[in-house]
Amino acid sequence: MKITKAQSQENRARIVETAAALFRERGYDGVSVADLMAAAGLTHGGFYKHFGSKADLMAEAAEHGLTQKMREYEGVDMRGFVNRYVSREHRDGRGDGCTMAALCGDAARQSPDVQATFAAGIAGMLAAVERGAMAAGADQPAARARAIGLFAQMLGALTLSRACPDDSPLADEILDACRAQILATLPPAGEVKPRKAPRRTATR
Repeated sequence: MKITKAQSQENRARIVETAAALFRERGYDGVSVADLMAAAGLTHGGFYKHFGSKADLMAEAAEHGLTQKMREYEGVDMRGFVNRYVSREHRDGRGDGCTMAALCGDAARQSPDVQATFAAGIAGMLAAVERGAMAAGADQPAARARAIGLFAQMLGALTLSRACPDDSPLADEILDACRAQILATLPPAGEVKPRKAPRRTATR
């Protein structure tokens, strides 16, 4: 039976959402097309009705995951963002966590389209960190450099913690130490200078 256009769009969205979670959890090489379609409740052959290749899906799933996570952090102040990001809960929740923390290492070995998607996501996250962490009166170049340093430390803390065994005391020590150091560098809420978010342009 021929499916409707609406059903086809729904199936595509389900594949993208399922892929975003599975890729974060297992890495790009750890998920086959057959695994993905089975997890989405669809037939293997139906994949190529929606995507030309797995690489095409990787780029779209990365964009979906990055956008979804940015929406979750909307309205959260910088201290709340740091506490949620550099946490054991985020560390253990690979499947629904930050795409960059889960897949930056993998993305470095992927196609230019995948890398461009990650670059856009990193730029968006840095802009958000810059807005949230910049003290009043700070000049833009210094704020930009500070945002890069802060987010690199947050991302690195999560990555190092995940590399440790689940029951390793070091895993928690890394998160606790980095979170405390980052929070200590943030200005009081009243000293944060609001900045408008830059307009993002589509990369695909």
